[in-house]
Amino acid sequence: MRILLFSGKGGVGKTSLAAATGLKLAQLGYRTLVMSIDPAHSLGDSFDLDTDLFHSQTSDPLSINDGLSILELNIQKEVKRHWQEISSYVTSVLRTTGISDVEAEELAILPGMEELSAMMYINQYRRENRYDVVVLDAAPTAESMRFISMPTTLDWYMKHIFPFQRNLLKAVRPIANRVAPFELPPDSYFGNIRDLFEKLEGVGEIMEDPNTTSVRLITNPEKMVLRETQRAFVYFSLHGLTVDTVIVNRVLPSDVSDRWFSEWHSSQDSIIRELEEYFAPVPVRRVPLFAHEVLGQQRLQDLAKVLYSEAEDPSAVTRTEKPYTFEKRNGAYEVRLLLPFATKSEIGLFKKGDELVVEVGTLRRHIGLPRSMATLVPVRARLESRVLTVELKEAQ
Repeated sequence: MRILLFSGKGGVGKTSLAAATGLKLAQLGYRTLVMSIDPAHSLGDSFDLDTDLFHSQTSDPLSINDGLSILELNIQKEVKRHWQEISSYVTSVLRTTGISDVEAEELAILPGMEELSAMMYINQYRRENRYDVVVLDAAPTAESMRFISMPTTLDWYMKHIFPFQRNLLKAVRPIANRVAPFELPPDSYFGNIRDLFEKLEGVGEIMEDPNTTSVRLITNPEKMVLRETQRAFVYFSLHGLTVDTVIVNRVLPSDVSDRWFSEWHSSQDSIIRELEEYFAPVPVRRVPLFAHEVLGQQRLQDLAKVLYSEAEDPSAVTRTEKPYTFEKRNGAYEVRLLLPFATKSEIGLFKKGDELVVEVGTLRRHIGLPRSMATLVPVRARLESRVLTVELKEAQ
């Protein structure tokens, strides 16, 4: 099963591009699911479905055509399906504070529940071999980062905190429940957590396997959006995911020649050049601004024709090598870059702000550094086996 994750700043057009990709894949004969993991769902709206305001029909996979279904996670339903013991306990605690039943049930929806539910479905569909491709319409960048970090975070909790917490409460629960203003969580609460963890087993490896999962970053040709796209690229790399395409959406067509748009043309051309320089060798695609709203199947199919050539397969694995990785070895931080055609004499590097700039001949690559490395300075570099390793340390 292939997973294509569409991510980017809110409002850049992720949903439309994910939906168009789903239609293209179904047209090629793939069993395809487009799943929205954004709490502010608009996937059903993009297909212009004649449904109720909150699209209750799409809380389970809804067939759009013979090969395509869509799913918008409904956290209320997911709580009843997967989080009943946890939610019931949190609700009972909140009720002791005087909060009404309805308010308590709303507040019992904890951060991360939606992301973990999506991960469970990905794992379930992979095990069942239900779909050939799952296209994820992700939330804006910050929430996407939480989504992809969930398996690692939960794995750490289960290994280091869960056993101690469960055993401790098992020992003190009989006494504590007599004197505490509310009851401690029952053992079934921890059983629910254990069951959920088992449903997620292996999903972290799936997300980090470039032969299974690819990230498509969506951006607009605007500097503010570009900066967030650069940060997202760094974060996905840091979490071990491979970005195989950057899509620049809503580019002004060249035949828009009104003088009012002249500065927009100049600005967009400059930003796109910067994008192509920054993300090379990851391909950058351009999608023009349409003269109308992209809404409904026909217009989404028109968008797919612009985004992909007739014979192109959006699910094809085009990149398996990460552009760069960040590591910490023996107390020193390293940035490792694959430079298959470079020689030592052609390479130059320097640090500019929170970026490491690497020059190879006439080419230049900007590498945004994570916060933990942003204040460090490069102290040495080596080129071995086609990999450039740059070591960074605190400035002396």
